[in-house]
Amino acid sequence: MTLDEAIARFEAEREKIWFESPKDIEALGRGEVPRGTGARGQYLSTIIFAEGEARTFADEMLWGIIRVCEDTEADLKTLQALIDQIIGYKASFFDFVSIPSAAEMTRLYVDASKLCETTDDLNRLTQAALGYANRLHMWVDYILPWGLGNAFPRKKPATA
Repeated sequence: MTLDEAIARFEAEREKIWFESPKDIEALGRGEVPRGTGARGQYLSTIIFAEGEARTFADEMLWGIIRVCEDTEADLKTLQALIDQIIGYKASFFDFVSIPSAAEMTRLYVDASKLCETTDDLNRLTQAALGYANRLHMWVDYILPWGLGNAFPRKKPATA
């Protein structure tokens, strides 16, 4: 696969999930967890982990790489090594929390980053991956049962 083909794949996947949730995220929202992750037979923790992984992938990792590519004279080989180690691990974690579609796209990002010859190439790839990752995060966020938070209202601190 070429770099341009990888970028096109991210753009196509973003469009594919723009109005329709990935099937594996829908299944997770119904409690279908093929990997069996989740403590004591529940899947809430799996959704919480999936949300954290999707958020940090988009908001911290990909966004951070874009900022480094645009604002510094970073060494491409070092960035590629970090992507391989840190984001490669994240791909495996997406699989662990039963979102293989996100794992596949994250692995695509890691593999395509190795094709980049300049930080401008890496920036273009990362921009495309971020578009996909932001939409992915929105869908994972959608299945999180936010209403459960009502059972944990804030308390005023005890006064001394």
